[in-house]
Amino acid sequence: MSSSSPQLRRLKPAYQCVVNNFLAVLAVPLAVAGAVGAARVGPEELLARMHALRPAHVFLAAFLPAAAGILYLMMRPRSVYLVDYACFRTKPSHRVPFGTFLEHAKLVTFIEGASIDERSVRFMTRLLERSGLGEETCLPPAHHFIPPYRNLEASRDEVELVIFSAIDDLLAKTGIRPDAIDLLVVNCSLFAPIPSFTDMIIRKYKMRSDIRNVHLSGMGCSAGLVSVGLARNFLQVAPRGSHALVVSTETITPNYYVGKERAMLLPNCLFRMGGAAALLSTSRAKARFRLSRVVRTLTGAQDNAYRCVYQEEDDEGHRGINLNKDLMTIAGDALKANITAIGPLVLPASEQLLFALSFIARRVFNNKSIKPYLPDFRMAFEHFCIHAGGRAVIDELQNSLGLSDEHVEASRMALHRFGNTSSSSLWYELAYIEAKGRMRRGDRVWMIGFGSGFKCNSAAWECIEPARDAQGPWADCVSRYPVDIPEVLKH
Repeated sequence: MSSSSPQLRRLKPAYQCVVNNFLAVLAVPLAVAGAVGAARVGPEELLARMHALRPAHVFLAAFLPAAAGILYLMMRPRSVYLVDYACFRTKPSHRVPFGTFLEHAKLVTFIEGASIDERSVRFMTRLLERSGLGEETCLPPAHHFIPPYRNLEASRDEVELVIFSAIDDLLAKTGIRPDAIDLLVVNCSLFAPIPSFTDMIIRKYKMRSDIRNVHLSGMGCSAGLVSVGLARNFLQVAPRGSHALVVSTETITPNYYVGKERAMLLPNCLFRMGGAAALLSTSRAKARFRLSRVVRTLTGAQDNAYRCVYQEEDDEGHRGINLNKDLMTIAGDALKANITAIGPLVLPASEQLLFALSFIARRVFNNKSIKPYLPDFRMAFEHFCIHAGGRAVIDELQNSLGLSDEHVEASRMALHRFGNTSSSSLWYELAYIEAKGRMRRGDRVWMIGFGSGFKCNSAAWECIEPARDAQGPWADCVSRYPVDIPEVLKH
């Protein structure tokens, strides 16, 4: 088998060409046969046969296909487009190098009841060294104080700083007025104040009183794609040409964990300040991407999946997010389920056929030595935006999907420069691809997000028009990327 594998690899391009263009391959000989048959009959005989047809038959032959085509066009879902997006641009004053972060962690004992000890600080030191984060990640202003502020006012200040900055950039890029926005969807998992985020935005930008608005909370790091799917569904029933504003962020200020449970110290080290705003519409005018698919997979019916990312209090009453040790296994299972759902929608016929044959062979011969065929998603997408949840998440998906280092470069660099910005990380990754000038018209992008629940969500985009000025949040540093991550950090 091994000796023939190089031959099979050489034959695969021909196989893909034939299978992926099966209709064309089938149509050409049929057309040739039809032309040869018509030539043998002659034009006079063809005209005589056409005159012999009944008018009713001719009418039905023309009317039925036209009616079916019109009905299909009327019934199919509307296309949804991404007009543009913008990410919060962090400032040097927000930067928290490792040394500063660890020094502040040692001084957190000033917080009444805090129990972080020297052992916890050593653990966070090792974690940061292996995390894949760089020295320029940012925390909100409230966390630069000793002890850090975690009150409601400081939390609201972070919200306004992040989301208002992102929305301001988006409105400037698109030229759309706030009163032209028909739908507003905001997601933030861990902070849900009263009034809500949507109310804050509506008040700030003096939006219309009839704007439809939703604030999603508790949906985890994949909530950004949940919001995109929700906005897409709203746009299907809104008047044509409507606009939906989607805002994704996570509020860090009130969620600093001051206990010593290791599983709950992880978010302190990984999560950083960030946010993004995206404008969707059913109008193609000025659009830069077309939304092809949104596929959501939820495994929350299983107890271990439900509790693998869980907000709770430790034995001393300190609240935090507990990241279970089985997280990567559960994420892998959720990814498999999501791949099974999205594969038939995006993969070319050649990959679907190989997967089907592999599945049938395993079932018919009941031979576990026959490995299941892993579809090559590089045939369906040119770019991959994998949630920058941590080094382990990116490593696992790179291995599972057989991706190259270049395919996951955007995810690794976003994690290094900005840290885990939760639901907005995918937009920082897309901005990196564009800032590097790698996006081309017609390129396809696969966004993959993971979140509590446990969820694995996907969105597929097709580029209509690459950005002319794509610097965005990478404006001050893209020339320095990609950076080499020492082997100890990757493994």
